[in-house]
Amino acid sequence: MVIAVHLMVALFLWFILAISFKNDRSRYRNCYFLFFALVYTLFALTFAAGEQQVRLILFVMFLTFILLLIVPIFLISNGLIMFKREGHSLSNLLSFALGVIVGIGELSTFAALVLPLFSGSEWDVDDRFLKISIVSAFLGSSIIYLSISFVVFMLYCCFLQIIPRKKDFDYVIIHGAGLLSGGRVSKLLADRLDKAIDVYRKDPTPPIMIPSGGKGADEAISEAEAMEKYLLEKGIPAEMIIKEDRSTTTYENLQNSKAIIDSRPGSKYTVLVTSNYHVYRALRYCRKIGLECTGVGSHVAFYYWPSAMIREFIAVHAEKKHLITFIIGWILWMLPTVLIYFF
Repeated sequence: MVIAVHLMVALFLWFILAISFKNDRSRYRNCYFLFFALVYTLFALTFAAGEQQVRLILFVMFLTFILLLIVPIFLISNGLIMFKREGHSLSNLLSFALGVIVGIGELSTFAALVLPLFSGSEWDVDDRFLKISIVSAFLGSSIIYLSISFVVFMLYCCFLQIIPRKKDFDYVIIHGAGLLSGGRVSKLLADRLDKAIDVYRKDPTPPIMIPSGGKGADEAISEAEAMEKYLLEKGIPAEMIIKEDRSTTTYENLQNSKAIIDSRPGSKYTVLVTSNYHVYRALRYCRKIGLECTGVGSHVAFYYWPSAMIREFIAVHAEKKHLITFIIGWILWMLPTVLIYFF
């Protein structure tokens, strides 16, 4: 009976996710539909294990415990690598900062569980162990909430990359990135261009390529012009390329590219190509400006990915609606902690 209930819930969540995903891949609710679909699927598989379920549960708990210990160490070391390879900027220390925060959360959670053992059996406002335990519980719970929110977001961003998509496009928008020495295509941008070229060559009716990006203050030419040169060198015909060289942000990339597409006749099935960590946020911008499209992510170096994903998480949750939702979620998450200690 338990297996059937969890399986039915899992199937229902997968069904809801499929409908919501088909309607709009950029909806934030999809992140949680996916997360809980995976959780209930795991529950169903665990209970279906029969006699082996106890061993399986213990193994999963042990594996989870080990991973939790490793996560802050990995993030801190990744932050140091980013700081060394990508430049001494605060943004390159994001994974380092998250590693420290997660580490503090783990220590706080441990303290909240252990310190009450040293306190009295009754509430005592002068009991220093109990005071530290309360602070630790609130801090640990808050960081656990942040960590789960990030994992939910990260899983959906990864999910977007593995879902099959149509291959017959009319336009390919390629998002720009900073140029090297004022005019050379960087590795990050080259990866985006190579992915766009791959999309172009696999398309049965080759689409129009729209390299998008303006000229920065420290750049000799626009990103779009550098990208056009790269595409031409790789064999893409000049007549299949339309530059968008006035934008300075991702949002402007999409607005200006949409204007180009809307000004042309014919069908307008569009795909945007950007780095894999950036696809979800780009799709959200597409929804805001009314551009119907799908997204394809290019490969990025593994060491670069964690910090980039953290930036995307912050950018999405900085939006007013999601910031309010995030705070409300945190309040509801903290209610059990409040009830345990004060009631």
